[in-house]
Amino acid sequence: MVFAAPNDALSRAEGVLDTDPTPLHASVAHQVIGIWQRDWGDMRLALDHLRRAHRMAARADSAEREADVLATLGVALVHAGRTRQGLAAFERGIDRGTGHTRARVLFRRAYSWWVLGHHREALEDVRRAIPVLRQADDVIWTARALTLRATVHLALGAVERAEADFTAAEALWDTTGQEHDKADAVESRGLAAFRSGDVPAALRLLDEAAERYAKLGTPMFMLNIRRCEVLMAAGLAPEALAEADAAIAVLDGIGGQSTRKAELLLAAAKAARLGGDPGTAIARAALAVRLFAGQRRTWWEAHAQLVLIDARLAAGRGSGRLVADAVRVAERLSAFGAPAAPEAWLLAGRIALALDWTADAEKYLEVAARSRRSGPPLARMTGWAAQALWARATGSGRGVLEACRRGLDVLDAHRTTLGASELRARATAQGAELAALAQQVSLELGGPRQLLVWSERWRATALSTPPTRPPADPALLSDLTAFRVIAARAEAARMDARPVPTLEREQRRLEREIRARTLHSRGAAPGYGGRFDVGRLLGRLGDGRLVELAVLDGRVQVLLCGGGRVRRFTGGLLAEAEREAEYVQSALRRLAHPGGEGRLPLVETAGRRLEELLLGEAARHLGSGPLVVVPPARLHRVPWALLPSLRERVVSVSPSASGWLRARDTEPPPLGRHVLVRGPGLATGGAEVPEVAGRYGRPTVLEQDDAHVSRVLRELDGAALAHIAAHGTFRGDSPMFSALRMADGPLIVHDFERLARSPYRIILSSCDTARLASVGADELLGLVTALLPLGTAGVVASSAPVNDEAVVPLMLALHKGLSVGLSLAEALRDARAALPGDALHQATGWAFTAFGAA
Repeated sequence: MVFAAPNDALSRAEGVLDTDPTPLHASVAHQVIGIWQRDWGDMRLALDHLRRAHRMAARADSAEREADVLATLGVALVHAGRTRQGLAAFERGIDRGTGHTRARVLFRRAYSWWVLGHHREALEDVRRAIPVLRQADDVIWTARALTLRATVHLALGAVERAEADFTAAEALWDTTGQEHDKADAVESRGLAAFRSGDVPAALRLLDEAAERYAKLGTPMFMLNIRRCEVLMAAGLAPEALAEADAAIAVLDGIGGQSTRKAELLLAAAKAARLGGDPGTAIARAALAVRLFAGQRRTWWEAHAQLVLIDARLAAGRGSGRLVADAVRVAERLSAFGAPAAPEAWLLAGRIALALDWTADAEKYLEVAARSRRSGPPLARMTGWAAQALWARATGSGRGVLEACRRGLDVLDAHRTTLGASELRARATAQGAELAALAQQVSLELGGPRQLLVWSERWRATALSTPPTRPPADPALLSDLTAFRVIAARAEAARMDARPVPTLEREQRRLEREIRARTLHSRGAAPGYGGRFDVGRLLGRLGDGRLVELAVLDGRVQVLLCGGGRVRRFTGGLLAEAEREAEYVQSALRRLAHPGGEGRLPLVETAGRRLEELLLGEAARHLGSGPLVVVPPARLHRVPWALLPSLRERVVSVSPSASGWLRARDTEPPPLGRHVLVRGPGLATGGAEVPEVAGRYGRPTVLEQDDAHVSRVLRELDGAALAHIAAHGTFRGDSPMFSALRMADGPLIVHDFERLARSPYRIILSSCDTARLASVGADELLGLVTALLPLGTAGVVASSAPVNDEAVVPLMLALHKGLSVGLSLAEALRDARAALPGDALHQATGWAFTAFGAA
């Protein structure tokens, strides 16, 4: 009962002890309480009750009862970090038990071997236990043994064997009422999905397991550990670190299992390392190493040492000693048959390369590269990274490029399994090293044209296809509606200066639900749609120019495309450009309010400095035609119209040259509908909308109560032009919840992704609508990028706060140009020129950017 209805079992056991039971019955009751405390409570209390259960079993003179209790005690001692005592308890249990009871003892020792990382010993004990359990027709324990054997197979990388055992176990669980075991089976299937490379299915199954455990009221720290692993693979390292740390705090608070704490520390160390925090990674990994060593868990200790070495390298502590440490860990992991062994060999090779120990590096990388042919996608990525570095060490530039191509192809295929645009964007971080290495080698060997090809190979790829989502997921729609209601109530309460903590907690809960449902979606669309064709780009540019900014070793490389060729110029340091761009953003924010005029000369000076850093000598070779700028994601907030050479030009911005080509090829919808939307709370009330409406015959105008999200989305779908005057809110913590305020609450990025086809052209006339989050290798998340894969060919939006009053004349002038057939970029250039010359209006014009090619 303790694994079917844990809390009921605990109450029943406590009730038995209140009735002056016989030693036999007391032994069972204490054992149940001990199991409950062991798995979901205080280890000290667990050991106390299990020792009492053993004493009662001995008094009852029942060898079988004593053997069963010793097995439970053995598991508890191992989880408490008392490995030697735990294994001794198992030996006594095997000696005392016979037949069916001994098989159960063997199963629990096998489980403990798995906890300790002794996988071969675990498989041997399970092999001995399963036939006896089957012969006894013990469905529950046979299912547990099959689940355990599958889990051990996964640890050894044998995914197909694991799936066969999970399938057999699941068929048995369906005949029982063991709700906790069933939840564990769902969790295990999630782990199997992850090991086979299916991240959305893994997230869905682990979330389902969490719901089942929650109904039983049982915290499951193994689930936290597995979720952390999947979150890291999905590019969500900060979330994995937060989950691991929160679980550690809960575990410490209840005095829980020492083994699970060590594993959570390891998960936290990995997440901190992936999240770019080597200091935290070193601290967590070092503590995990000590705990694993004290628990005699050498398999786990080796994994923690691997993370510790990697973090020390990231902190700049590369040395010959670190190479030796990495090699020792790689040898231990190889001896264990651990799937992480190639990572350790790759790490050893990296450190050796950094020290110019070329011969040693070649040897280690060659071993790591063997994993490139088989296994889940991320394991093959490790192998191709090793192969690329090996080719680099041996002087084979072509070998480097081939390995990078093959590795990125693996990651492309993996990304197509991800339905959520957020996951697709974050997953690209796995290919950042390969993309950077290929760019470096292509610059050395092939010149500007080849550098452009490789710059495009891994730039804004998440925008190449729309996100995948169920056509009508009722649960998602319900959560979106509830979120909107709560968010609107919270906003109203804040405006009235009323407390909102309850509403904010509910809003955060709904955000988690919505995000989880979108992350569960599996990719259905094909991935990268063909290779980038430089010749096609040059042909489509005509008399225009395209500037793509690549970043190599922290310096901007300017690739100027046009006139039938690609030329390269050297810009400044990316870090300096980022600082200058942030200063400009801050200054534009001040200029959006009266009294900031004194900053105008400083902003103009910063614009000249940005031009030097970002364009360099290329600024003198831009020609007179239109210009497309393709910046790296980290420079998405640059107000390009501020740069002196670009102020009077037709300039548009695109996340990639490939994206610009797609936008050029996008046909406008045949019906040519125009939609104008006015959201609440604007200082001007969206004063431009009535006048703009007069330019377009009979447009659809949504305002006041008509401007609610469902109606707005219905009208936007397939429109030729949409103008939305509504407050924008950028969410740096969760960019997919960036929003436009409608009458009934926020219209968020997830809402836009439900459109069958977003408007061909869209104008967002309010603050911060073009702010984006840089994620992955070179990807962007936010309102603008949500529209581009869904059929939008052009967007005008603001990357900075703007003055509502000054926006009105800019928008009127913009639509004047559009109504006579100009493109968005052309109309925006002319609209800026038509504004009054004061600082407020100039800053407003600079804050807006035209994206795309419409």
